[in-house]
Amino acid sequence: MFDLDLWREIFQSINKNRTRSLLSGFTVAFAILLFTILFGIANGLQNTFKEAFGTDAVNSIVIYPGMTTKANKGLQAGRRIQFKNEERDFIKEEFGDKVQFITSKVNITVNASYKGKKNSYGLRAIHPEYMFIENNAVKEGRYINQNDIDNKSKVVVIGKVIDDDLFSKTNAVGKYINLSGISYKVVGIFTDDEGYNEENVIYMPLSTAQQVYGKHEEIDFLHLTYNPEMSSDAALLFGNTITKKLKERFSVASSDQRAIRVQNMAQGTKQIDIMTSGLTVIILVIGFGTLIAGIVGVSNIMIFIVKERTKEIGIRKALGASPKSIVSIILIESILITAIAGYVGLLLGVGVLELAGPSLKEYFIKDPGVSNSLVIGATITLISAGAIAGYLPAVKASRIKPIVALRND
Repeated sequence: MFDLDLWREIFQSINKNRTRSLLSGFTVAFAILLFTILFGIANGLQNTFKEAFGTDAVNSIVIYPGMTTKANKGLQAGRRIQFKNEERDFIKEEFGDKVQFITSKVNITVNASYKGKKNSYGLRAIHPEYMFIENNAVKEGRYINQNDIDNKSKVVVIGKVIDDDLFSKTNAVGKYINLSGISYKVVGIFTDDEGYNEENVIYMPLSTAQQVYGKHEEIDFLHLTYNPEMSSDAALLFGNTITKKLKERFSVASSDQRAIRVQNMAQGTKQIDIMTSGLTVIILVIGFGTLIAGIVGVSNIMIFIVKERTKEIGIRKALGASPKSIVSIILIESILITAIAGYVGLLLGVGVLELAGPSLKEYFIKDPGVSNSLVIGATITLISAGAIAGYLPAVKASRIKPIVALRND
């Protein structure tokens, strides 16, 4: 049951002893403030690391053919390695479920025009899986599908930038765009979070480009994503195994580094994991060190407060107050001050991060922020510490005989 007299007495006690209440609150508020700012900055750094990958799949591997630099098995150096469609099939069959998505790619530059508007754009001939590797989002219409590959359909999907350039006053889906003298039906418009460079592209079925542009079975390179359940180390080993198998397939010396080049995002992912893990440990040590300092501060202040109120406790006991009521007053007062101060510290910390956020981008800290659950957990920890700090001396004081308490100096 709500005891109005109890709460009135608590607020009177806080008001009467403003200095100690402010000291208690300041210790808690400062600890939460510092805790919030530290973890906010740590999250900002992690956001910067993630942004370095853009929106592309972080588990991707790109395989480029090159020129041999060493003779091997009777074959001279300087031999050009040419990938074909069968290399994609080989990797799928060889590695099975270790490969999540895989596409062959051919890059071409084309002159695009529609009703008098024209410009030059990059064209990427791909398989449908590329949508998930590049993380494109279909804005209108659809993406390239397997039927387009099988039928060598003359269809394209255009980026939002191209849509704005050539089809600003009409819906591009269903219209025909001229690419270097050949008409293709626009079946979709896509967007990409990486912006202009990725939206300034045209996608076409790989089989269509190979037929129209004389590529036959040839491809420029392979792009795949590995099973996301792989660890960074397993993914690096997987990339090395692919390189080894392809070198064997093309009779390339194992020490030849330029004939077949593999760009494995697992390397960057591993480095970022190491950096973020180290950063998290440092922030945790500093953050929890701050909380411990806050807990010690609250505990010392509460012990002093209880000692200061020993005479008051003696008077209360002499007037018939029960030990339970004495403990309740001190305990609730401690929790109330800690909770209010913790909330104030949280608001100040979030406010500082909001105000400083734009300027922190210069220091590679993007969108610093902290989850409410983390800070609330820290605040509850301090409240619990304040409760314990107030409870133990309060219980001890409540057991003192009134005459002893009244004689206390």
